Amino acid sequence: MNKTLYRIFLLLSFLALNGLILFGISSALTYLNTGADRTSMLHLHEEISASYLPKVEWEIAQNEGRPMEEQTLGEIERDYMSAWQVRNAAYANNVPYGIADYYTDSMRTELFKVTDLNLKNKVTLQTTTLEHYPKLEFYSTDGKLVVLTDKSVAAYEEVYQNETLITKRRFTSDYKVMLLLEDGFWRIRQLVETKLPKETPKIPSQVQNLDNYHFKGINYYPQDTPWDMFGKKFNDSIIEHDFKLMAKMGVNSLRIFIPYESFGKEHVDFEKIQRVKLTLDIAEKNGLAIMPTLFDFYGNYSVSDWTMTNRHIEQVVEALKDHNAIIAWDVKNEPDLDFESRGKELVLSWLEQTVERIRKIDQKHAITIGWSSPEAAVNLKDELDLVSFHYYREASKFQNVLAKLKEDVTDKPLILQEYGYSSYDGIWNAYTGSDKKQKEYVETIQKVVEKEGLSHMIWTLYDFKNIPTSVVGRLPWRKVRQRHFGLLDFKGDKKPIYKVFTNSEKK
Repeated sequence: MNKTLYRIFLLLSFLALNGLILFGISSALTYLNTGADRTSMLHLHEEISASYLPKVEWEIAQNEGRPMEEQTLGEIERDYMSAWQVRNAAYANNVPYGIADYYTDSMRTELFKVTDLNLKNKVTLQTTTLEHYPKLEFYSTDGKLVVLTDKSVAAYEEVYQNETLITKRRFTSDYKVMLLLEDGFWRIRQLVETKLPKETPKIPSQVQNLDNYHFKGINYYPQDTPWDMFGKKFNDSIIEHDFKLMAKMGVNSLRIFIPYESFGKEHVDFEKIQRVKLTLDIAEKNGLAIMPTLFDFYGNYSVSDWTMTNRHIEQVVEALKDHNAIIAWDVKNEPDLDFESRGKELVLSWLEQTVERIRKIDQKHAITIGWSSPEAAVNLKDELDLVSFHYYREASKFQNVLAKLKEDVTDKPLILQEYGYSSYDGIWNAYTGSDKKQKEYVETIQKVVEKEGLSHMIWTLYDFKNIPTSVVGRLPWRKVRQRHFGLLDFKGDKKPIYKVFTNSEKK
């Protein structure tokens, strides 16, 4: 009996071992036949390799040597940009992760020296390149060597020591680059800076469309689709109805919102852009000027993300800038609320470069930022054409707060971009709201607005039946208050506040 069991055990072990061998051979053949993924082969994280998209414009000219194939040029660009990306990542934490995959031996040594020295001195660099203008100079007849020049490379750099920001700069440089084809991929053999970096000059504002312009506006969402105006339930007939109504109310301008993520981030959803254009057509027909707020709900700001947000800007602003209904660009809604969680310097740096990117595309229209408070509105005032602020605090203090802001901002027009009061009178608002209190609050604000000749945009046209949880969270005292800021109630009937707002500034 023991011998029989022993033989059965040996037979089963033999069969199992052969099965494992066959499985291993099969897996290896499958891998070799399909090819290794570039990301896993080079030990790169997918989220890193997909998050760097600087603007690249090739100068097409006759190069020396072999004619360049279109597919090969695309591969060169892919690997060249990846080389910049892994260098930026290595400088950010002084870990040369991926450097060996995109640089040859001699070039790696130079980069390792930099990261080692920075690590020793506790220095890190947050850096990115925003624009490249490469020109192919030479392509060897064997197809294994390329020389190119990359002029006016636009870059941004922050230098930290012991995690403290030492300096930051925006600059351009020229480079001479040699790449070698190794293992089927292009690696940098030489990267030589051929011109000393120079600070990038600021683009001067040429805005003239705000001369003597006075905003009397509304922050607008359709009643049934708040915070999702351009989604699947987009309805131009509803917008047409509302725009006609607001024009009759004496409104001349509206603020609408273009959320970064829902509009496709770096790959903009042009079906939604078409809906925005249709909205602008309706606005123009009704004599309404539009201030689009960009980057609603964006909150990253990191230098490594700048190329992605720049691609978004280029597509959105380029598509809309020539429409007659556009009056100004609002870069971001209440970014100062992210100062504590993301870091004030980081947020301001992103805002400043985003203003510059918009201005590079569109010099005609004013640029502003929708600060959540008058105190925050002094930030970047010299970079903007219009200083915007929001106010939801005590109405009785508004006059003094405005006077202080006017002292701090003397050379730019001001706009009270958001203000209002919730009429909700239930338990979740401690019974502090009512139609009457809403009316009294806005009356107090309107008196100051009229006295000072201040541009203003109230929040909002309608009471909303539903508020998305993604906007204010699940807490009921937040959701219900937010539903009751309108000039019109759930049924579309006029609330007492309606007359206060529409009769303001009438003689």
